[in-house]
Amino acid sequence: MSELVAIFLGMVLINNFILVRFLGLCPFFGVSKQLGSAISMGVAVTFVMAIASLATWLIRNYILIPLDIEYMHIVIFILVIATLVQIIELFIKKTNLGLYFSFGIYLPLITTNCAVLGITLINATQDYSFSSSIVAALGGGLGFTLVLAIMSGIREKLELANTPKSMKGLPIAFIIAALLGLAFVGFSGII
Repeated sequence: MSELVAIFLGMVLINNFILVRFLGLCPFFGVSKQLGSAISMGVAVTFVMAIASLATWLIRNYILIPLDIEYMHIVIFILVIATLVQIIELFIKKTNLGLYFSFGIYLPLITTNCAVLGITLINATQDYSFSSSIVAALGGGLGFTLVLAIMSGIREKLELANTPKSMKGLPIAFIIAALLGLAFVGFSGII
């Protein structure tokens, strides 16, 4: 149990996909302008990470390894992720049209979100068990959501601030991201 807690906390804080591994930066800068869309994106990415980890763990351990074709794992993982995102996109479009339009281009970008592929590759390279893979995916997704929420809150406040014209938008977002990254380095001694 302590191993699962260590994996979870490690993925949320210590090895955060955005601030430590620099994965998933496109949705990080694109969706972090409003808290609502940032949390929705984080939940969607977390869901895709968990389902992709489940599917890729099963495929890797019951198909790729027994058939000795583990070298195909990246291609297979990308196909699984792309399929899952398309299914989720269709589901959201049918059930919540407002959320679908608020995501805009960023929902299909989950397909190419390297954080989602990153968790499947981490699970494979660390040779995590089934439960460890799911916990790592949930921790990675929660860390992704946490950083998106923090950044969106800061960016909403910055809209009201007297920011120099040359620093508005992405320039100040990069500076804030760097400061957040420095803050998250402080978690490295926890585990």
